[in-house]
Amino acid sequence: MTVVITGASGHIGANLVRALIDKGRPTRCLVHVNCEAIEGLDTEIVRGDIRDPDSLCRAFDGADIVYHLAACISLSMNDWPVMESVNVLGTRNVVEACLRTGIRRLVHFSSIHAMVQEPMSVPVDESRPPAESRRYPPYDRSKAAAETEVRWGIEKGLDAVIINPTAIIGPHDYQPSHFGEALLSLAQRRLPVLVTGGFDWVDVRDVVAGAMQAEEMAPAGAKYLLSGHWVSMRDIAAMVAEITGVPATRFIVPLWLAHIGAPFIQAVSHLNRKRPLYTGVSLRALRSNRRISHDRASRELGYRPRPFRETLTDTLRWFEENGQFTRPVSVKTGESG
Repeated sequence: MTVVITGASGHIGANLVRALIDKGRPTRCLVHVNCEAIEGLDTEIVRGDIRDPDSLCRAFDGADIVYHLAACISLSMNDWPVMESVNVLGTRNVVEACLRTGIRRLVHFSSIHAMVQEPMSVPVDESRPPAESRRYPPYDRSKAAAETEVRWGIEKGLDAVIINPTAIIGPHDYQPSHFGEALLSLAQRRLPVLVTGGFDWVDVRDVVAGAMQAEEMAPAGAKYLLSGHWVSMRDIAAMVAEITGVPATRFIVPLWLAHIGAPFIQAVSHLNRKRPLYTGVSLRALRSNRRISHDRASRELGYRPRPFRETLTDTLRWFEENGQFTRPVSVKTGESG
């Protein structure tokens, strides 16, 4: 039976579609605007919008499984209207369309950001409460609210499971993602300043494998944290330098100082029509809990995240092969610069 993927042109979607095709499963990709990430693949492409319930019912008609990945990501504290429209109401539409068209199972992709991180001294697991308070960024609150929509669907009889990955990294990052853009900046020495702090990073291929296992094995209503490894920005920069041969910047500022400079960075980025890598929200994330437990996924799904360095190496290689990153001639030839 057909598997539908919303958000198929995103980072996770591009990897998921390929993994499903490799398994010989027929896929149907719901695409809103850009389909570069899935061009040339053996998949059915349908145009639609998760904010349009009728287009969802058309896309889901005759399908068996839906993977709901479509979402809007924001590193701003001022984007609640669009977060609510796409992430919350869009998920409500997906749930209702699943119920109307008789979808057998929904696999909903949420986020670690949907969960409260405190207390920092205790590992985060699936029992953490949702990040509902207005003190949390709009993206976090929207992903928490989207899970509530899925839970409503489960109460109405929908068979659904929820996946909460940490920060995604890996190949087939076409747009690229926020962190993919940061990696490219590091590899090309266009990131003049590093900040302290870090995050739990997970390989997109491991997330896809975990989600596919959840589709097949998880009980209805289950929720799984799919984490990887906590790595500091300083260590990531050092690894990028080792892998590419491009020296890392030596300028590292503490998070408290970066917070002071964040409004200036955002203003300059806005003038240059670029996405700011350092915002109050992204800097806040780099102070998050260092211990994210994937024990339940490992126990019930056989989930095993690969080493971070392997992921980083593969990601940079993919960027290079895809023409998004070119090593300096001096690095390629071994000449001194």
